[in-house]
Amino acid sequence: MVYQLIFSPTGGTQAVAAALAGGQMVDLCDRNLDFDAVALTEQDVAVIAVPSYGGRAPAPAVERLHRVRGGGARAVLVCVYGNRAYEDTLVELADTAQAAGFRTVAAVAAVAEHSIARRYAAGRPDDDDRAELRAFWGKIQAKLDAGNTTAPILPGCRPYKQRGVRSMVPQAGSACTGCGRCAAVCPVGAIDTADPRVTDSSRCISCMRCIAQCPAHARTLNPVLLAGLELALKPLCSARKDNELFL
Repeated sequence: MVYQLIFSPTGGTQAVAAALAGGQMVDLCDRNLDFDAVALTEQDVAVIAVPSYGGRAPAPAVERLHRVRGGGARAVLVCVYGNRAYEDTLVELADTAQAAGFRTVAAVAAVAEHSIARRYAAGRPDDDDRAELRAFWGKIQAKLDAGNTTAPILPGCRPYKQRGVRSMVPQAGSACTGCGRCAAVCPVGAIDTADPRVTDSSRCISCMRCIAQCPAHARTLNPVLLAGLELALKPLCSARKDNELFL
């Protein structure tokens, strides 16, 4: 069986994983899921997909993957980034998968719309990306069918780069209805369930899930901080970057 273990707060990572392969979904964003009960076998294939946050795998995804029992399942690692760089994300994800009992046989680095500065890689994965990702899966499937379980050589450094400070904390505006949707879907429980207008900035990981999920479009970022980030990213994110396959 193919499983998809996905941390995708805004949908970009899930879109990439869906273009690669289908499978039974395990939502790594769901903080209420019993990850200790997730168990795979060596006959299974796991697509483990996460976004890159400042060149690292998201800490909540790493913690939850450590609780999963890989059981020798073959893993296809997927790192999704917003057209800047993914740095140590794949090697960290590979180390995490190995510690959880998975055998990494392939990896993909793919581009999706930047979750914060959405002008960069807007609309990706697009039709060209999806066609390329389907072709990637064909090569991965051929390796799996051949019984080849050699681990790919992945880019990145050990020790990993230091995690940056996630300072872009969404806030609720006057359009907030207090429905609580944002608090319910926050991967780390940073939003007060009793008063969703209150966000604990020390717990927020700047994943932008609350913005993506708000039915009233009431949660936004500080426009001055956002403009500064977009300006800083312009020389790094403007040129289209390619997806990569590691076998």
